Amino acid sequence: MKQPKLELVVGIFVLAGLIAVAYLALKIGAGSLVGSETYSVRARFTNSGGLTSGSNVLVAGVPIGRVGAITLNPADFSALVELKLEKVVKLPTDTIASIKTSGLIGDKYVGLSPGSDTAFLAPGATITDTEAALDIESLISRFAFGNVEKKDSK
Repeated sequence: MKQPKLELVVGIFVLAGLIAVAYLALKIGAGSLVGSETYSVRARFTNSGGLTSGSNVLVAGVPIGRVGAITLNPADFSALVELKLEKVVKLPTDTIASIKTSGLIGDKYVGLSPGSDTAFLAPGATITDTEAALDIESLISRFAFGNVEKKDSK
């Protein structure tokens, strides 16, 4: 009679352990192990060039959030990138968003350069002052095939 009760307790313990491991795997994979509160702002880019959902958002090299959804704006065919930022970070309204690369061929991330405005971005606001991703392939092909613009030396 004691054997089935012991097996039930061990089974419940193992099941609880599996649920805890699955929860931690999901939280770490999403990059949100610490349950910090976030708010969302959007950034409008002409080209999101390899940026993916879950990429880092950095200010001065410090991670302050993650990229959420990347969608197409049907009105002007630009890329709308949702930025999920930590609640404690308040960005001025004249912040510039840039898509950058870690190293030569590293992961893409969004770099934010805060301005000097005294007003702050509200949740749901859109950053329109942006710099799109640098397309290395097109630069190389333009250089290789001689399509680089040359200035007249007059």
